[in-house]
Amino acid sequence: MRLWSIHPCYLDAKGLVAVWREGLLAQAVLLGKTKGYVQHPQLLRFRASSSPMASIAAYLHAVHQESVRRNYRFDTNRIVGDAKAELIDVSRGQLHYEWQHLLHKLEVRDPQRHAQLCAVASPKAHPLFRLVEGGVAQWEKIQHRD
Repeated sequence: MRLWSIHPCYLDAKGLVAVWREGLLAQAVLLGKTKGYVQHPQLLRFRASSSPMASIAAYLHAVHQESVRRNYRFDTNRIVGDAKAELIDVSRGQLHYEWQHLLHKLEVRDPQRHAQLCAVASPKAHPLFRLVEGGVAQWEKIQHRD
């Protein structure tokens, strides 16, 4: 499960569809409707928010907005709750780590998009997140070091 801290506009088609499905899975976990993924580290920041359900709903609504921009048909009826939630802090280190992780994926999966994104100096965070100083989050499972 990867619930990206970077803005969904940077994801390729495969990544956007995946984050939509994984966001819906995260919502099901937070609702107590699954047996799996209940201890997944990606859910820690949602659980730590003042309203985990509002946070995941806001997350999914932002992903949906990007899907509309691309003329995809993600079903908002699957989102439980509205898009109003308190912002969640995300560190610059975490955002940078995820940005590098995405670039590594795209280098293989979508070289053209990779080339476009290499020109981005400072990627935007997902609208649910507020950028703060700091390193990679404790919950992040480091895949590779730059």
